[in-house]
Amino acid sequence: MKKRRPRPTSRRRPYRMMTMKTLTPSLLRRTGVLGLALALLAPAWAQDQMPPATVRVAQAEVRPMAPVTWVPGTVASRNDARLAAEVEGRLNTVADVGTAVAAGDPVATIEDTALRLRRDELAAEVERAQAQLVFLEAEEKRFDRLAQSNLAAATQLEQTRADRDVARGDLAVARSRLAQNEDQLARTVIRAPFDGVVVERVMTPGERVIVGSTVVRVVDQAHLEVIARAPLEYYGYVQPGQRLDLRTRAATAQAVVRTVVAVGDLNTHQFELRLDLLEQRFPVGQTLRVAVPMAHTEELLSVPRDALVLRPGNISVFVVGADDTARQVPVTTGVGTADRIAVEGDLRGGDRVVIRGNERLQPGQSVMVADG
Repeated sequence: MKKRRPRPTSRRRPYRMMTMKTLTPSLLRRTGVLGLALALLAPAWAQDQMPPATVRVAQAEVRPMAPVTWVPGTVASRNDARLAAEVEGRLNTVADVGTAVAAGDPVATIEDTALRLRRDELAAEVERAQAQLVFLEAEEKRFDRLAQSNLAAATQLEQTRADRDVARGDLAVARSRLAQNEDQLARTVIRAPFDGVVVERVMTPGERVIVGSTVVRVVDQAHLEVIARAPLEYYGYVQPGQRLDLRTRAATAQAVVRTVVAVGDLNTHQFELRLDLLEQRFPVGQTLRVAVPMAHTEELLSVPRDALVLRPGNISVFVVGADDTARQVPVTTGVGTADRIAVEGDLRGGDRVVIRGNERLQPGQSVMVADG
């Protein structure tokens, strides 16, 4: 009797989870409606599984804004002095370039030997004139007593009084000459008229100077201003106290209009404006550009420039709702300043817009707002 061979047991294939990679066209044809449903639900399932994105936000705000034109400007010091010699002589010392000085500090000295000798001579003249006056005043009193006793002629008394008056004048002249000499001696030291820095040595020690010779240049680096010129047609849109944006290749800043010169240049048809820097971050002589308004300001909704997400043919911002999810809002842009730009779209003042982390953010994705 033959033994029956055992039938081979059926082996079931292990269950394999379908993913977007496994949903091939042939598999979709076999699975039919079920496969199509899975394929449609896959993106939503994947989005639900995405971790919250860490972002930084800022507020959309309504601010006064206006279209601007950028005009060239230059940073200048409000105190820039070329100090000259006020007496003649040979230079003894001159401060080095870069020396920081306070108001009243010496920046150069001139030889004063001749002036000091002249001072001693004039001081002696003052003493002599003073002694002569004392003698004549005593003589005047003596002759006055004698004249009252008829022991001296009246003419002698009158002559003594005249000599006394001449001595008083001589003493005044001598004192004035001594004061002039002391003033010249004081001017042998050239002093800084304000706090600043020595930026140029026009003459060096050993050179001889005459009255009016420029010796050093001192610049105040603490009180700076921006000098700019703009077309006359924009004169009516610039007012003292107005804040204007500044920019260079590497930095942006703001300045306050201090004065507007109400006289235009007949050749260039431009007017001058001067602005006080809010931050002392530019060196003297720095060239920059100033944003001059071309129209009256209007209250416009604005967002930081970093909030804009630029795509081909589309500009949008991400707004973070109360449930900490991101909503993408298409916007159109308008006038801008250094760091903000006016927008129109489905948002309002006070909305939180994403300014960091919006590059890879997806609509409807949950976010975690970072501090700072």
